[in-house]
Amino acid sequence: MGLQAAFIFLGNGNDPEKQKATINCPHMDLHVIGVDSYEAAANVASKLAEQGVGAIELCGGFGIEGTALVKKAVAGKAVIGVVRFDGHPGLKNKSGDEIF
Repeated sequence: MGLQAAFIFLGNGNDPEKQKATINCPHMDLHVIGVDSYEAAANVASKLAEQGVGAIELCGGFGIEGTALVKKAVAGKAVIGVVRFDGHPGLKNKSGDEIF
């Protein structure tokens, strides 16, 4: 088994039980999960880290506060990366910090 990684994206109405997929690659499994809030992202990230996912990337909608919340939730069991937009085009050019 190779790297277990995840990408978490934000969007109103996302349900992590419905908006999810796993892409199996030769050296990595990538879990893609949609959430509707920072709190949901922290919960999902914590569960992923407990299941052995070692790298979690957050979509550009996550601001500094959301990133910090997810990082705290994984308690050092996974590294957190972030796609960065100052204002995300999918969030009406706002940071997730202003919305979530």
